[in-house]
Amino acid sequence: MAGEASAEAARRSSQDLLDGLDTKDSKDTGDTRDTAGQDAEPQFPVLGDDRAAAFFDLDNTVMQGAALFHFGRGLYKRKFFETRDLARFAWQQAWFRLAGVEDPEHMQDARDSALSIVKGHRVAELQSIGEEIYDEYMAERIWPGTRALAQAHLDAGQRVWLVTAAPVEIAQVIARRLGLTGALGTVAESFDGVYTGRLVGEPLHGPAKAEAVRALAAAEGLDLDRCAAYSDSHNDIPMLSLVGHPYAINPDSKLRKHARRLDWRLRDYRTGRKAAKVGIPAAAGVGAVAGGTAAAIALHRRRR
Repeated sequence: MAGEASAEAARRSSQDLLDGLDTKDSKDTGDTRDTAGQDAEPQFPVLGDDRAAAFFDLDNTVMQGAALFHFGRGLYKRKFFETRDLARFAWQQAWFRLAGVEDPEHMQDARDSALSIVKGHRVAELQSIGEEIYDEYMAERIWPGTRALAQAHLDAGQRVWLVTAAPVEIAQVIARRLGLTGALGTVAESFDGVYTGRLVGEPLHGPAKAEAVRALAAAEGLDLDRCAAYSDSHNDIPMLSLVGHPYAINPDSKLRKHARRLDWRLRDYRTGRKAAKVGIPAAAGVGAVAGGTAAAIALHRRRR
């Protein structure tokens, strides 16, 4: 249900995004080390293949960090929630990073917390705020290397979609700003333009991403064997396995191992030092979240 809902939302919004398509060239300034023999592979994407498309994960693939975290920062700045909620979200993110698994109870708790923030707010309001938050926190965090890969597909006349567990409204803002075709994301239920605090199906994560891509491909007449998918996470192996051209971008250790075993293409746009520390980001991320939370709490107390 989550995949079908996301695919339908993406198709409804894609025409508006295409109307504002930006086809300017984007330079690849990242580290493009390719462990699978880039020069030996035929030219890709194929020019004029309108039955091919590209599907890009968002967090740590297209953009440094998590879109939902940056969105949360923007909502906190606009007083959508209290300091105690910020500390709670920071703890939830720290748990996910340290545990390395997605415990259903913790996932449900994080989901309910996020939905409680937007409940009662108008969809149009969140979309407008999303535009502002993109400029404040996200624009400077787009990976130039991944952006260039997406542009190559656009220049070849192919459609390019973001596929993310982030709210579809935020994903659509990012897709439009990058000149992409559209976005698949988690769909929050709304009635008369107001969020109800419930989801349509489940978050677009793991296997749900694959189902959304499959549904969209069927609706758009795409041949998945000719399509490409890009992700940093082993959670997206189901989506990557759907297409004929899977890419591991800034991969975590599990995805890197899986990609090498199957001879998938690998690209790393992080610095050499960061790329070498594939197993360290969990601890580093906890430190960053904890530090940011402490700073926010201190600032909040200073203003009181």
